[in-house]
Amino acid sequence: MKRSIDLRSDTVTQPLPEMREAIAHAVVGDDVFGEDPTVNDLQETVAALLGKEAGLFVVSGTMANQVAINAHTQPGDEVICEYNAHIFNYEGGAPALLSGVQLHPLPGVHGVITAEQIEPVIRPFDHHYPHTQLIAIENTHNRAGGTIFPIEEMKKIYELAQKYGLAVHLDGARLWNASVATHIPLAEYAKYADSVSVCFSKGLGAPVGSMIAGSKEFIRRAHRYRKVYGGGMRQAGILAAGALYAVKNNVHRLAEDHARAGRLAAALAAFDGIRIDLKAVQTNIVIFEVISQKISAPEFVDRCGEAGVLMLAIGTNRVRLVVHLHITDADVERTIAVFKQVSADF
Repeated sequence: MKRSIDLRSDTVTQPLPEMREAIAHAVVGDDVFGEDPTVNDLQETVAALLGKEAGLFVVSGTMANQVAINAHTQPGDEVICEYNAHIFNYEGGAPALLSGVQLHPLPGVHGVITAEQIEPVIRPFDHHYPHTQLIAIENTHNRAGGTIFPIEEMKKIYELAQKYGLAVHLDGARLWNASVATHIPLAEYAKYADSVSVCFSKGLGAPVGSMIAGSKEFIRRAHRYRKVYGGGMRQAGILAAGALYAVKNNVHRLAEDHARAGRLAAALAAFDGIRIDLKAVQTNIVIFEVISQKISAPEFVDRCGEAGVLMLAIGTNRVRLVVHLHITDADVERTIAVFKQVSADF
């Protein structure tokens, strides 16, 4: 029986043998005391890649974003973000629950909001209003289909934030993908944010972990919130070793995922009953619409699943697939064949 081709997310990746070997031989200590050498190595390595003074290892991207929001804000503050941002849609209402802040989402184009949009909604000082404190952007943008936030607009937003005394947080869970696709260094992107989160457990293939990076003072505040969330992990070097291996070995190969995603997108564009914006397929995520009157997106996904290709329906007519390190060229061809088989009934 053929294995299923799992395109539901790049979070389904599993550590390869070399990574497991690094995990097995990790040198560990008590990270709550700051004494785990592998965690310290990871934090220093990634902070340097991002051009920041310090880093903090956390268990997930959601924890990274929420610790950052906590460290930047006070209860009653307001955070400006894009309407389809991860922090607004997929983090369980955590900004309100954990930080006591409200989000002010703006409609973006392919996940991108502009300085021109943001400036008019920055609150003037008035006791009737919440205090605008933080701007959050996402690069690449998950719900927009892995689109890349233009660095020119990031610079404009950062300059606007400085003008008004605001902070900028970059949800860079897949910033690795943006950097590989554009050849823009991670530190160049991170230059236009006061804090950055990056994830190791998606395209890089580590089993667990994300990181927040910023100034030493910011990380000092963030460290307290990680503790409050129960994120002190003691001998965490076992986890950090996988992340460290991923950073050192699995970044450049992301270009292979991008190329395979592009191949799948191009094939989908040729099928009747499918609509796809090829300009939005910029990294490893492909989102398309099932516009046939004969089948819904969930039904399309179910039919493909029965044929051994797993994806996610993200609405009545939208489907998302994500390419990752376990997907081969042969898997791409087999997936296209399944699309052809299923779409023949449209």
